[in-house]
Amino acid sequence: MSQTDRLKQRMPLSFKLLYALPVFAAGVPAIADAATPASTSASHAHATPAKAAAKKHTGRVVTRPATVAPAVGAPVAATPVANTVANRTIRQARAAQTAEGGTEAVTVTGSFLRQGRNTSPNPVQIISAKDIQQTGVTNVGDFLQRMPSIGSSGTGNADTNGGAGMSCTDLRNLGSSRVLVLVDGKRLTQTGASGGSCVDMNTIPVMAIQSIEILKDGGSELYGADAVSGVINIKMRHNINTGGINLRGNITQRGDNRTGLISAYKGWNFDHDRGNITLMGQYDTQGGVMMKDRAWSRVAQATNGLNPSYGSIISTSGTYFGSNTYNSNNNGGLVPYTAANRYNYNKDTSLLNNTQNASLMGDAHYDFSKHFTLYSNVMYSHKTSWTQMAPMPATGSVAPSTLPSAIMIPTDYPGNTSGEELQMYRRMGEFGNRKSETAVDSLTAKVGASGEIVAGWMYDASFTYGSTMSSFQTSGVGDYNKLLREWGLSPVTPGDSGSELYYNPTSCVGYTGCVQSSALRSLSGAAAEYANYTEHDNSQYTMRDFNARIHNDHVVHMPYKGGGDLGIALGMEHRGEQLSYRPDPLIAQGGSLTNTVLPTSGGFDVSEAYLEGNLTLLHNVPFAKNLSIDGQGRFSSYNTFGNTYNWKAGINWAPTRDVAFRGTLGTSFRQPSVSELYGGTVMSYLGASDPCDMSQISTYGARQATVVANCMKQGINPNTFQASSSGQVATLTGGSSKLRPEIGRTYTFGATFTPHWVRGLSTSASFWHYRVSDTISALSTQYVLDGCYTGSSPTMCQNVTRLANGQINTVSALNANLGSLTTSGVDWDLSYRFRVTDEDWFQVENNFQHLVSYKQQMVPGGPHYNYLGSITYQSGGTSNPTVRDYATLTWHHNNFSMTYMMQYMSGMHWNDGTNRIYKSDGYGRDKTPAMILQDLTFNYNLKRWNFQFEVQNLMDKTPPFLVNTSSNSNDSTYGGWYAGRTFLLQAGMTF
Repeated sequence: MSQTDRLKQRMPLSFKLLYALPVFAAGVPAIADAATPASTSASHAHATPAKAAAKKHTGRVVTRPATVAPAVGAPVAATPVANTVANRTIRQARAAQTAEGGTEAVTVTGSFLRQGRNTSPNPVQIISAKDIQQTGVTNVGDFLQRMPSIGSSGTGNADTNGGAGMSCTDLRNLGSSRVLVLVDGKRLTQTGASGGSCVDMNTIPVMAIQSIEILKDGGSELYGADAVSGVINIKMRHNINTGGINLRGNITQRGDNRTGLISAYKGWNFDHDRGNITLMGQYDTQGGVMMKDRAWSRVAQATNGLNPSYGSIISTSGTYFGSNTYNSNNNGGLVPYTAANRYNYNKDTSLLNNTQNASLMGDAHYDFSKHFTLYSNVMYSHKTSWTQMAPMPATGSVAPSTLPSAIMIPTDYPGNTSGEELQMYRRMGEFGNRKSETAVDSLTAKVGASGEIVAGWMYDASFTYGSTMSSFQTSGVGDYNKLLREWGLSPVTPGDSGSELYYNPTSCVGYTGCVQSSALRSLSGAAAEYANYTEHDNSQYTMRDFNARIHNDHVVHMPYKGGGDLGIALGMEHRGEQLSYRPDPLIAQGGSLTNTVLPTSGGFDVSEAYLEGNLTLLHNVPFAKNLSIDGQGRFSSYNTFGNTYNWKAGINWAPTRDVAFRGTLGTSFRQPSVSELYGGTVMSYLGASDPCDMSQISTYGARQATVVANCMKQGINPNTFQASSSGQVATLTGGSSKLRPEIGRTYTFGATFTPHWVRGLSTSASFWHYRVSDTISALSTQYVLDGCYTGSSPTMCQNVTRLANGQINTVSALNANLGSLTTSGVDWDLSYRFRVTDEDWFQVENNFQHLVSYKQQMVPGGPHYNYLGSITYQSGGTSNPTVRDYATLTWHHNNFSMTYMMQYMSGMHWNDGTNRIYKSDGYGRDKTPAMILQDLTFNYNLKRWNFQFEVQNLMDKTPPFLVNTSSNSNDSTYGGWYAGRTFLLQAGMTF
């Protein structure tokens, strides 16, 4: 019995009660809407006013505004303080309405200096704890996926093939490797997967979050590499002097994906509030969903021609290719192949992962004096995930294996009545379904000191250590050598992967447990036990980061009327990252039936210095309520790539109290990650179709004649050839030590409008533009195949290898520096809060994104492909809807509130990786419709108790159809629709 199965037996009792009884949940943190006492402030400030004022100037990134946001555990008051999901400028403007000329100073992501509200040029979106909790999500990634600025190339719980239950966020569809995730302004440990690393949002306890700030114009010049698309800074709760316990549970309309969460926290102030210790814990579990339990994913569609095929040609009875195609009768003989024998792998495959996650956080600080505050924070999580896939196919080996690359059944093999040698593909149902279990232990520990040096100069120095240790287990992957031995197939030239096979009726002699069997019939139980195998892989990621900074918000005052202050921040950082991935020895040797993975090991060190200056040129003068400029720069020295310098300049001009204009221009830099540099070669089955396949050739339209000619040159007749790939092609991916860093440039400009004659209304708009050159990525499998056979890129043919019978053996798509990627768009945010009676008020929040362009150059000097309004129809692709929107409408009546939440995504044309596809080219479908996802939440507060009931996916909408050879949709784009209508009940109390 596996560890996960044992956990499932021990754990569910309490959570079954959650499902049977009212499915309680963590409502108190979610609904907190009232201002809280100073003792529950989210900052490391003293509780006493005098000490709090002194603490404001510590210069720490986690310093909070003087107006304290509500603590997560506080009950909702009758007249709540508005918490919004909107652009930072909206919040700035709302605060500015409270007092003429108010200039409350805050430190927000994008700057190390405290600036007056409505004076920063950086576009920063602020999300409160209430905004997250009211959605009923159990991890940060699921919530962020609602935001229009979050792209589709991240990883979520609907990624069941290699996702390992991780939640990795992508910003602006530039990839999760180009967004930097921070906790309280400091780096967080990443995952240690072989194919790439990212911050797993599942490791962050939701109930410990105070707010999230998203910097949406890049941040390499201030925070270092990885911040190409922006920064997501998660601010945690600190200095808590209360306690709370929360319960949550939900279940789908179909009775599956049962989710439970229990969390608790308690904080203690001591020594007259000079010190604080806060402890938090959270445990959540998600039951998962099988594809067979949803009508839209029950049967896998493998191709997109006018006569599509379903499932896989590789069946449990085996498929044998020669001049004709056969199946076995599982009794030692052959029968003619028919489409009825295709295998529907979705009946055995997970749609959503099963996950369990336990998180602990400890936070402490002590103020010795205004010159010295010692602080520390430790976050630990233990996560397990479980997913299932269909039985493993036996198709041959992949380099560097020396075992036969193809399973060829000799002419004289018993039962081979075809009169010719046959190539066999057989799905090993005797080994059972592949069950993958992942266990991840993640630790981030931080210790630091802050305070005032002298005359307004503040310092902050910290050291962060991060470590992630992961273990991966997959059953049913088989031992290829033992399987051939039982089938009586021996290589003519041992050690040569291209060797022919001959029939050896005594191949099992001398091997204990080996059962002589036939490749044309099912294995016996004893034979399956001998040839089966369970792989065990391990990885470890380690980070060490030292950061020291000094700053002064008021170095000098401009010597003229209406002049403001000059603020300066400067600091240094030294960071080291190491990653090692140790696959199972049999897997690394290519000795199993599963993907070949080579070991990964490597690291880098970087020393950096940064400088920021902010100058208020004019303040409170005619036509310049505020006019300020901001400059930032960062010098980096890598032991792998040498030196680089990045900068950003910004301007903010508010001619009146009602309107402000802002703009930024900056550069970015990203060094290849450890996994991108040193990652071992991995063989994966990626979504793609063989251009020479009889059902695919018709989709090439005007290019069809060229494709036919190129296939015929290799002895393949597209009119009769049937590929064994079934929409998935064996692809070699992995790292490359020859990679160069990426460089980029970003600019934004926008305006905020807050009319003082319409109290409570704020709106802002921003135009943004990114360009990244020398992008680090791998070409898609379909792009390589099409480049070769359409003649658009003949050099791609060297990356395609075929077997003697024409079947694709592998396609090589290793990491490389490709061409450039450019994208631009418009964000529009609206917030309007208005009262209708003394007991009733409404709040409308809206986040809107209109994508203006998205173009990618696959190879240096090659054409730029336009992906605006397109979605890559095969698995592994991205989506670029022209319009995305997230809106909420809340009605408050005394202690009762109701919130309606809506996500909108415009329809998209399908793209084959280069161009849009059309039915006239021979495709069956070519677009997805516009989609709307709706949630409805009810909240009620009774003294210290809070109750919440929610219906997610109110209209029970199913995701749109997409031929991705898996779920029949796109999990990274439409994962929010996968579970269907879901009911949630949660409750909590504070003490």
